[in-house]
Parts: sequence; structure tokens; C-alpha cells
Amino acid sequence: MNSREPADQGVWLDAYMPSQALAVQQPSAPLLNINLIRGILYRQRWLVAGVLFAAAAIGLMTTLLTTPMYEATSKVSVKPFGEQVVESQNNDGMPSNLVHEYIATLIERIKSRQMAEVVVDDLKLAERQDLLGKDIETSRAPGLSDEQWREAKRQMAVSAIVDGLNVEASQGSLVVDIGVRSENPVLAAEIANGYANAFVASDTRTSVESARYAMSYLTRQIEETRVRLQTAEEAANGYARTRGIIVQAVGSSESEDSGSAATLTSAKLTNINGKYIEARAARIAAEERWRAVQSLPARQLPEVQNSPPMQALVADVTEKQALLAELRQRYNDDFPQIRSLLAQIGSINAQLERSASELKGTLRNELTISRNQENALERELGGLTGETLGEQDEKVQLSVLDREAQALRDQLKILLDRFNMVSSAANVNPGTLQTLDAATVPSSPYSPKLLRNLSVALALGVALAAGLAVLRETFDDRIRSLEDVEDKLGLPFLGFTPHVADRDISLEGSNRFSALMEAYSSIRAGIDFSLPRSSNIIQVTSSQAGEGKSTTAVVLAEMFASFGRKTLLIDADLRRPSVATLLDIERPKFGLVEVVLGHIALEDAVIKGVHDNLEILPVGEIPPSPTEILASQEFEDFIQQLRGKYSLVIVDSCPVMGLADAPIISRLADATVFVLEANTMPFSRARAAVRRLTAAGGKTVGAVLTKYSALEDGQSYDYQYSYYQYGPRK
Repeated sequence: MNSREPADQGVWLDAYMPSQALAVQQPSAPLLNINLIRGILYRQRWLVAGVLFAAAAIGLMTTLLTTPMYEATSKVSVKPFGEQVVESQNNDGMPSNLVHEYIATLIERIKSRQMAEVVVDDLKLAERQDLLGKDIETSRAPGLSDEQWREAKRQMAVSAIVDGLNVEASQGSLVVDIGVRSENPVLAAEIANGYANAFVASDTRTSVESARYAMSYLTRQIEETRVRLQTAEEAANGYARTRGIIVQAVGSSESEDSGSAATLTSAKLTNINGKYIEARAARIAAEERWRAVQSLPARQLPEVQNSPPMQALVADVTEKQALLAELRQRYNDDFPQIRSLLAQIGSINAQLERSASELKGTLRNELTISRNQENALERELGGLTGETLGEQDEKVQLSVLDREAQALRDQLKILLDRFNMVSSAANVNPGTLQTLDAATVPSSPYSPKLLRNLSVALALGVALAAGLAVLRETFDDRIRSLEDVEDKLGLPFLGFTPHVADRDISLEGSNRFSALMEAYSSIRAGIDFSLPRSSNIIQVTSSQAGEGKSTTAVVLAEMFASFGRKTLLIDADLRRPSVATLLDIERPKFGLVEVVLGHIALEDAVIKGVHDNLEILPVGEIPPSPTEILASQEFEDFIQQLRGKYSLVIVDSCPVMGLADAPIISRLADATVFVLEANTMPFSRARAAVRRLTAAGGKTVGAVLTKYSALEDGQSYDYQYSYYQYGPRK
């Protein structure tokens, strides 16, 4: 090989080895394959363009044929929390989390037929021809009375304005937009304002009706509660009178429960019980005092010692006894003065004894009186206790009656307070709805809009075109991309040749640096690296005619010969030989068939001089039975003879499908190069051809993709050229 071979080897490594080596190094394919989408769009460009053009035409025609429609909008502000005009007005609003539900409810009220009937009646739309049409009277059904016909027109007017009504809440605000659509812009504005006025008026009307109903209901409840209260009070009083229960009036007795209020019997029991406790305490105190003084001498009594008169008598006795002791020291007891002192002392002592005895008697009498009082109060307490216990059972029923009467009093008070609140707020407008902007007559129609209709039509067209394109691609299994060769056929990828127009083939073939020739150079390098030098018989075939197998065989033979290898190119297509035509030489009378059969020597049949180191064995006369010749032992022996004479033998065979020639030759060849045309060959047919070759014993070394179009594969336009072209483009 010459100096160009290393460069070709590098080119081949770039074009051929990625199918094996980069299978591990390359990252996983992205979810969105831009090349795949771009390829589908390019392949289905006429379908997509036709569908989009039809969609745009339909959108334009629809716009031009549609009757213009006008929309007028009035705005009503909503205050869900209301305004408290009077203090007693019941206008607490609503929780903030229910505002959206409240707005949605108001929108449904506006959309209702009841609201539409109010608008029809207010604006007298049932009698107007600008809504129902000038020919409305001609549609009157026979047999209808005037009243029935008026009601029928009223319902038709209601249906007409309901169909043209569009109500929605403004985004991020508490404003309701009431839109009305009509062919008449003036009528649309009038109906929109009629809806706004009727909606605002319905708020006041609803409030007044609610207050009126509430007052009527409260009046009935108040009267019923008064009657029930009177009956309950009479029942409680009658039961107390019958049982003789007297409740003491202490404080606001009307609000007290009879079960806890004091009765006359319970009050007496409480009083006697207190006195009994006091009498018992007094008896115990008197008894203790008596026990303390009962055994004491008179002079040792505390009362005697603490009494000034008694102390004076004791002092007088003590003084006289001292004087008596002094006189007895000088005189005897018969002395008159001594006898007088003894008499006085005896008189004083007697007086002291009498006073002490009287004092003890007083204490004993107090003890007796205390005992008598205690016994009397105990007997009275026992009697009242029995009466009170009997009365408590009767008070249970009385308390039930009183509680019922008290509950009715509280209920009556609540009803009266509520009635006063409703009465004060009955004629006050709640102010939850207010007209913000009145509708004006629209100056331009809202429908049809050309831009919107075209956008919608194009969007639908894009969707339809995408669906049809994907559907066509689903049923189209032609091999288009480089990956399809390995993924679908399971063959090593030797390279591809770019699609070249017929008028440019000669120009591309004459320029060794053209994209076409660089592609074939890469394919030649791939084949050279795939086969050892001992495997020098190479077959070139394809699934069907016209895929470029003969061109590939001729170019490869010339390239191998240019690298110094003695090459023989055999045209083995005994049905439609084309090598001589491609090389622009005259087809001889004797060729491959004559050499195989031994009618002429190989050296006499080959054509030399076309290229250095290249010899060509074309087909002479087309034989009547090509398959028998190729399957003969002579042909096999002929191939074996060529192994030692040439460095490389390239056999251009006929297509595989429908013929047995190519499988027969593949059995004899060392390697088979399978050529298939991009964007033309179905995968199923190519796979069947490869299977036939394999079943016949052929060794397919790889596949060559011809007439490859980068745009068909979804690649950029300069993909195939920027890779192969080294020299300047012309």
C-alpha cells in the first residue's frame, strides 16, 4: 500500500469502528431524538405541506362565510362581606374560604332561565323582531291562542338570550363580567345592561323578601311561645296551690328555679334548726358550769370570789377574826366583847352560806331550763323535718314545671330581640351587588377572527399532519439511516455513499477528493481491514437491481488496483451485465461463460489497460441457463484457479431476490459485500436476502448503504459532505 493507506485506515476507523467500539462508549439515546423528528418531517414534507395548506384554506373559508358576532359586556362588583348600614342589620358576611363558591353561585343565578325571563319581561324582548327575527309571526303554529303564542315567543326569547350569554368572574377580583353575544351590537349592549340591572335588583328583592318572610315567621313563633308560656306558668301555679307549696319571694324570684328556692316550710325548718343548735349549746354550757361548782365550798365559788359584796363580807369576817384572836390572848370567851365578835362572825358566815346556796340554786335552775328548751326545740325540729322531706318530693315536679316556664321566657325574649333586629333592617339594601360598568355598543365583532381561526386551523392541521406522518412512518419499514443497517439487519456497517444526481456522477467520479470517492475510499478501507490477505474472493451483490452494486464493484476494483494490488473484476451478472457499460468499453463476444467452459483462455478474455493493476472479465454472450453455469463444477474450479493468480478478485453478481445466482456465488466467495439503497429497500426484503445468502453458506462481511441522503435521515444538509470531503468543493 502507498502513503495514502494510513489516512484511509483512519477514515475507515471513523466510519466503520463506531458500530462496534462506540457501542460501549456512547451514552444512551435521548428521549427526544431531534434527528428522527427532522427526518420524518423531511420525508413527509409534501404530506405535511398539503395538510397545512388545506387546513389554512378551510380556516380562511370558514372565517369568510361566518356571520359576524358582537359581544357587549357589563360589570357587576360583588361584596360577599356586605355593608352594615344599621347596628341591628344581620350582615355578618361569610367565611373567606367560601367566597369562590359564593361567586360561582351568583354566576349560576345569572345563567338561570328565571333571570332570563326577568330580562325578557323588563325589555319586552318577546315583542321585538330584532331578536326573534322579522319572520317570527309566520312560524306561529295553527291552533295556538294569543296567550299561548305570547308565552311561546317569550320562551323563544329566553332561549335566544341564554344561548348568547357568557358570564365569568374576572381573574383576581370580585367582579362578575356579564357578556351577551348577538348579531346586532346595539341589542347585545341593551341585553347586557338589562342583565346587570336585573341582577342588582334581584339582590334587593331577595333581601326584602327574606326579611318579610323572617318577620312573618317570627311573629307566628312569638304568638305560639306566649301561649305556651302562659299555659306553663298556669300549670306551675296550679300545682303549687294544690300541694300547698309556698315559695318565699326573695330578690328576683321570677328567675329562680322552684327546685332551689326556699319555701315557707323549709324556712321554718332552717329557723328551728338554728335555735335548736343554740339551745343545745346553752344546755351544754350550763351543765358544765354546774358540774364545776357543785362540790366546791361556797367561798371557793368563782362567782363568790368575783362578787364585790361577797368579797366585802369575807373581808369583814377576816377582820373580826383577827380582832377575836387578839382579844383571846387577854380574855376568855366569856368576855362580852369576844361573845359579840363571835356572834357577828357567825352571822356573816351564815349570810355567806345563804348567798352561795342561792348562787348554786341559780346555776341548777339555768341547767334545768336549758334542758327543757332543748327538748322542746328537738321535738319541733323532728316534726318540721318530716314535713320538709315530704315537700321535697313535690318540689321536684314543681321545678320541672318552673324550668319549662323559664325556658319559654328565655325563648320569647330571644324571639322578640330577633324580631326587633329584622324589623330595623327590613328596608335596608344589603349592598352586596353594584353595577360597576355599563355595557357599551361594541364597534367591532369578536367573531370571526381571522388570526385566531387560522391559528386554530393550523394547529389542527399540524396535529393531523403529524398523525398522518407518524402513521405512514409506522407502516414504512425502508432502511434510511446508518443505524438501521446494524440494528435491523445485524450486519457490520462498512460505509455509505452519498446521494449524487445522475448529471453529477461523472464529475464526482473523476474527482478523487469528491464526497462520492471519499466515501468509496472509506468502504475500501473497511473491506481491507475486515479480511485477511488469504481471503481474496469478494462477492458484491444486492437485494434487487438498481441499488448500485455494479458501481460499487467497479469503484472498489479500481481503488484496490490503485493501491498496487493485482485485481480482477468479474461481471458475474449473466442476466443483465453492466460492468462494460459502466467502464465505457465495448462488451466483447467472449467473456466469463466462455472461459468457464474452457472455450477460451483467461488471458485472451480479460480486458486490460482500463487501470493499472486492474483486469476485467466481462460477460460476452448471455447464456440461456446462467444458474447451471454458476452451479457447475467448472465455475467452482475456475474460482479456485483465480486465488493464486490475483491478489484480489471482485465478483459482481446479480441481485439475490428471485434468483439463485447470488447465493451460489456466495458459497464460493471468501466474503460477500451486501449493497442496499437507502430510502428504497424495505427492511423485510433486505433481511430475506441476507438470510438467503447465509442459508447458502455465504459469509457476509458487511453492508454498504448507497445513495444515502442526510436529509432523509434527519441529519443536516452538509453531514455527508463535511465528513468525507477533504479537498476544495467545486
